[in-house]
Amino acid sequence: MTAEHQAQTTHSVVLPTNAEAARTWGAGGEKYDEVSRGIADAIEHAVDALDPQPGERILDVATGTGWAARSIAARGAIVTGVDLGAEVIEAARQLSSGIDFRIGDAEALPFPDNHFDAVISTFGVMFAHDPEAVAAELARVVRPGGRISLANWAVGGSVHEMFKLIRSYKPAEESPAPSPFEWGKTARVLELLGDHFEVEFEVGTSFFRPESGEQAWSTFSTGFGPVVALLEVLSDEKAAALAAEFIAFHETARTSTGIVVQRPYVIAKARRVNESKRAS
Repeated sequence: MTAEHQAQTTHSVVLPTNAEAARTWGAGGEKYDEVSRGIADAIEHAVDALDPQPGERILDVATGTGWAARSIAARGAIVTGVDLGAEVIEAARQLSSGIDFRIGDAEALPFPDNHFDAVISTFGVMFAHDPEAVAAELARVVRPGGRISLANWAVGGSVHEMFKLIRSYKPAEESPAPSPFEWGKTARVLELLGDHFEVEFEVGTSFFRPESGEQAWSTFSTGFGPVVALLEVLSDEKAAALAAEFIAFHETARTSTGIVVQRPYVIAKARRVNESKRAS
């Protein structure tokens, strides 16, 4: 797919308000797969919580390079993966076969009502600009009795602190998105999903083990869209300062056996209720 075709396709399926987010999250391209490798333990927990069955139709929202989608497909489900970023979707297609990967917006999913048996999102929908729209779309595309599994980073955890560090280098935004870490609060998730889903929660910790702080920086500076995009607008001096702080942040987690960054997360595991039965 040419860059021009990617731009045209993205424009046709991504809400105009999310055009910049699409560029940002696609910026890592195929190298985003290394970022996903570092959270593979948490992704697998979310897949286990979803409990995909052979033949089920399952949607992976904000699929990235398709790490969760590949795991679900290996269990025999029929998987569709969507993401804002054209570049990560192209990488997902190259890394997988038998999975329908499409550019798509979590706030306006391109699927009919009640279309999927289950939906998963691993550290994805939490970054959407309009949480209420995302929640409404999840409820719309999952059939009554269907399931969702959402992995979200915990408030106050190491990933939250890492994002604070990255954000401290970002230029001021006119209309900043709400904090993605609100999705790490059970009360907020119940507020978003409780009208349509019966929700329960599981917690876990992902363990990131880079060989060094420098390796962690290399992974994120080349593969993590928000950092890749940020480096494009920073001066050389600011970029060097961010790199130094990012490396030091990860080196503080060094133990006698190497760096072990503990990343707490929360999984919202839910089943869509049948509204007609609930009303009766």
